[in-house]
Parts: sequence; structure tokens; C-alpha cells
Amino acid sequence: MLGMLGSFYADSQTDLLDRWMLPLVIFYLEMVFKASTAGDFFPSVIYIALFAIVLGRFLTLFTTLPFGVRVNSVVTKVILCGLGVLYGVEYFVYRQFKIYFDIKTVTSGAGHVAGGFMGDAIRLVFSPSGLVHVLLFLLPLILYFLVRHFGVYEPAQESARGRILIVVQCILAYLLALLLIAIPSPYRNVYWSQWNFATSVQEFGLSRTIGKALVNSSGEIAFESEENAEGPVLSDYDDNVMDIDFDSLDQGDKTCVKLDEYVQGLTPSSQNEMTGLFAGKNLIFISAEAFSAEAIREDITPTLYRMATRGIQFTDYYQPSSAGTTGGECSNILGVLPFEGGESLKGVAEFNNYFTIGSALNRQGYNGWAFHNNDYTYYDRHLTHNNLGYNNGYMGYGNGMEDYVTEQWPQSDLEMVQGTFDEIYGTEAPFNVYYMSVSGHCDYDPEENDMVRKNWDAVADLDCSDQVKAYLACNVELDAAMEYLIGRLEELGIADDTVIVISADHFPYGLDDDAALGNMKYLSELYGYKVEDTFSRDHNRLIIWSGCLEDQEPIVVDDPVSSIDVLPTLLNLFGCEWDSRLLPGRDVFSNATPLVFDLSYNWRTDKGTYWAVTDTFEPNDGVTVDNGYVDRINTMVANKINYCAAVLTTDYFAHVFGKNPDVNEVNAAGKEENAALIEAAQASYAEGESETAAE
Repeated sequence: MLGMLGSFYADSQTDLLDRWMLPLVIFYLEMVFKASTAGDFFPSVIYIALFAIVLGRFLTLFTTLPFGVRVNSVVTKVILCGLGVLYGVEYFVYRQFKIYFDIKTVTSGAGHVAGGFMGDAIRLVFSPSGLVHVLLFLLPLILYFLVRHFGVYEPAQESARGRILIVVQCILAYLLALLLIAIPSPYRNVYWSQWNFATSVQEFGLSRTIGKALVNSSGEIAFESEENAEGPVLSDYDDNVMDIDFDSLDQGDKTCVKLDEYVQGLTPSSQNEMTGLFAGKNLIFISAEAFSAEAIREDITPTLYRMATRGIQFTDYYQPSSAGTTGGECSNILGVLPFEGGESLKGVAEFNNYFTIGSALNRQGYNGWAFHNNDYTYYDRHLTHNNLGYNNGYMGYGNGMEDYVTEQWPQSDLEMVQGTFDEIYGTEAPFNVYYMSVSGHCDYDPEENDMVRKNWDAVADLDCSDQVKAYLACNVELDAAMEYLIGRLEELGIADDTVIVISADHFPYGLDDDAALGNMKYLSELYGYKVEDTFSRDHNRLIIWSGCLEDQEPIVVDDPVSSIDVLPTLLNLFGCEWDSRLLPGRDVFSNATPLVFDLSYNWRTDKGTYWAVTDTFEPNDGVTVDNGYVDRINTMVANKINYCAAVLTTDYFAHVFGKNPDVNEVNAAGKEENAALIEAAQASYAEGESETAAE
């Protein structure tokens, strides 16, 4: 610290502005960014200031080079421009999605925005608030141009002694920041063992977070011992476990070896009375754009209401939001949280995705398709969705879907379902179909959204804001699609032999502009309570419906359920062979511990909620836990997050089950092995068709 203070007055060739301009600029940008997003300043402002000194003084080494005034001026302008663009882009990403995206997700999504949502991006930037923020983030660059133009300031060159002092200052500021973080407080865990991009941006600033993310990306994976962790309770049923000889697997990949050791140390969950309930039935899985529990209303979305109340009822369901639509698809399809952000699904495009429901039912000989009614290349779905186990591949707008849906924005879910069911798969039982819908997409404005205009009359008289009405109008289209789909299933006599699953991709982030948690006016209006934290934001509703359930006693799941639980639950319900140790989620009907967690290390169980950033546990009413409970769940969560990260970057299932097989060869073998099941499914369809014709 003495060196840092002394350098203020040291005899040097550079003046005060040269020494501290960049640290002040970075601190200024951090404060503008924080005020415009998270808004909570203390105590994070202390860490942000120290890390601003570290980066700012380090960059000063490049703006005071001994190559003359002109060179230093150009370097300074490049740095100021780069910083302004960096903070500006991250701000606009947050404004659109209401979450912080890592650099990998931002860069991978840039081309998609340019191709598919350029109009939305332009409106965002050129809105009054957008223009103000462009000015704020570029203000340091503008001021620098002005002072240089009018000769008020001239960059200087730093002496060798001065450059040594800069390095010393960087080291001292960095060590002081680490010391303050290491002092017993929740921030110690958030910075080290429970680090993640979004939380780090809030607490330590964007610049430090990006630097730490670059370092962490090259780190090795590690798992903590779960000897005393919360394991499944005893059960009279067999375990959901496969006969895998881990000792015989290739030992060449260190990450795979660590995964083997971790998996072998886990206790598998058990089968149960729900195992095989849907064996042999058709499956239609829908990742519904911006879906929410509040979109289910008896008055305007009666079919969704019917499905939610007469199917399996999930009263405490969550879709953790961290990477937009593709992140939600990652959780729904792969059963893992999108640790790699927007690159998560793309990263496994050539992996052996052994446990997707597409792959599992393909091994049973099901006829599989994946559909999307927007641009077929968006988020690289033409690469990812052709490797999910659906033997007939993937169709979106641009490689076939344009034959069924009108060119508008957003496209109609009803038209997609009508065209694909009637023309492609409706008579191809047993079928296994995946839809990524788009009708629920923002902007929620009649002038910008064709679904809002189409369905406005259905919501016009509701007692709510026009913004919420517009959102609900978009979901009226999804309801119409479900009404048509169930109607056709009933006409063909196969409603009892078909299961429909609906899970959101993310919360309706498009309802609010410039809104952080605690200030989401329209989302709070929709939900009926003030949205102040991630769990209240990400709460949702999972729908699992089949005609065979409608006349039964309701099946209610009250425990916390996450989107990564959907895949293992379906594998169990459809009687597939799977290993519960190899998926981080749980079959919700098993004896596994109910657990919802996000990539910020927050978690919720049937006993209470834990907040990582404050290291606090809030027990549910009337619940007490032992002293080691929180530590045990923290260990489980950390290991599960590490597992998600590993399987998204390492072809682990190829290590366990072999290289990615040909999907059609697997399907043909499945048809042969399950000939009786397939014959029964086709007979059920034929019987229903005959009854319909007779009527």
C-alpha cells in the first residue's frame, strides 16, 4: 500500500491523469453497468474498485509505451473503445435476457442475432434508454478525443522505474482484494468454490469476472467426497442402475476417469410404482417458448388448463434461467444445466447423447422427429438437433417447415402442429416427437407480434396491463395447438396411448425492459407477487399429460422439481433402461433427495432454500435440520454442477457406451427387438381409426 500511495507523488514522466485514467474509467464503467443491471452496490463496490485498479494500471503499461505520443494515443483510444463496447454489449444482453451471459455465449449468439433478430437489436439500441447507455459507455472515449483535440492533454511515456511501480501497484491491489474476500464471509465461497459468471459479475465486476472465466476454463474438474451426503432412502424396488464395468473402460482420459470414480461412489435411486407407466406409448415433448405457470388459465387457455389439472400435477417446478432458449433446451433435452452457456448444446453436437429421450426411445424402435417453427439454423439447431436420437432428423423453417407455417413473426405453433401431425407422423405409431415452439416469443406488442394481433380479442377484456395481455395472447396460440393436437389424437383413438410433455425454455424475460430482480413490474404483475430473487423468477409449471390419466385420481408432485429432472422422470415412466447415477437430475417418483439448484449454487429442497451469495439457509416452516445438512447439500450441488460441466465438454457417454452409433441402424435393431410393442402401438391406432370411421 505504501508503494501505491507513494507513487502518487513520485517524480515521474507521467502526470496524475496518465497514472489513474484507466482505473477510473473502468470503475466508472462498472458503476454505470451495475446501476443499470444489478443495482446493489455494497460491499461489492470495494472489490470492484480494487480490481479496477489492477486492470486499469495493467493496461496503463500499454498506454505509456516509449514509442511516442501518437502511438500511445492510438493505443489509449483502442482500449477505451474496446472497454465501452464490452460493457455496452453486456448491458444490452442483460437488458434483453435479464441475465448475465458469459463471453462465449455472447459471441456465439452474435451471428444469430444479426440473422434472425436484427430488428429487435436495433430497436433495443436506438430506444431512448439504449441511446443514453451508448453515450454513457462511450463517454470516456468521447472525452479523450476532446481533450486530445483541444490540446488539453498529451499522453506521456513511463520510465522504467515507473513501469516497475505499476506492476507493484497491480500486485498490491490484487492481494488486498483477495485478502478482503478471504476474510470469513460468504464472498470467499462465491469467489472460489462456488464461482459462477453471473454471481461474479454482481459481486466483483464484469472486468474481473471475464478474466477469471478465462482462467477457469482451463482448470481441471474435481469432485468432493459424498460419503456423508444425502442419499436415497431405502426402497423395496430394484435400483435404476446398469451393469457397467467401469474398470474395463479406457483410462486414458483423466476427466473421464474422474467421472467414473465419482459416478461409482453414488448411490443409485430406485424404481417405483410409476416405472413403466407409459411403456409403449407415443411421446410428444414440447419446449415451450417463454412458457409460465400463469399462462395456464381456465378462461383463455382451457386446453393447457385441462392438461395441467388432469395430468400429473407439479406444484413446485423450476426452469433455472442462465442461457436463454438454448440453455432451457439443454436442461430439457440433455438433463444437465447449461454450464457452457449458449455453447452447451452445440458442444455436444457430435457426442454420444446416449440418454436423451430421443436416443432411449430410438433404441426401442420408435419413429422420431424434431421440429421447430423458426429458422432451422438458429442456435445451430441444424447441427445439434440432428444428434438427439430422432431417426427422421430435424426440421425447421428453411429445411421443410416453411411448407406448413406462414412466414410471420413469431410463427404459429398451431400451424406447426397441424402440418406435422397430419402430414408427417400422426399415423406412424409408436412416435417420439420433439417440438421447440416459438409463438410465445417477445416482443409483447401488437405492432411487433403477429400472435398478439391474431389472439388479441381473447385477452382484450382481461383485468391486466396491455403488456401482460399481449404475453397471454401469445400463449393462446400454444393452447390452440394443444387443442388441435389432443382433438386429433382423440379422433384417431390414440389419446390414451400418447403422452404430451410441456416444459418452458425460460421465464418470460421479454415482459420487462431495463429491469433487474426486484424491479420486474410486468413479470410481477403476471406472477401475482413481487419477483425479487431467482427462485421466484424461475418458478414454472411442468405438464405431463396423457388421455389415460384423465379419469384417474390426480397424481400430485409437491416436492421441488427442476427441468433437469424431466429426462430421468420420463426414462422411468417409459420403462427405459438407464442408470440414475449418470444423470444429475432425479426421477421425481424415486427415493432420491428432492433438489433444485442453479449455476449460482443456490438450491432448494423439501426442507428449505439456500442462498450462496449470503451463505444462508432458510428452512421451510416447521422444519429443522441437523448441523451438517447444508454442507452435505452444498457438496452434492457442487459435484452435480461439475458433472454438468464435464459431460458438456467431454464425450463421456462415448467413453461408457462407445462412439456415437448410426441412428437408423439403432432404430432398425430396436424395431426388430421390440416388434411386439410396435405391433401393439400400430394396432391401437388402427382400432381407433376404425372406431372413428364407424362414428
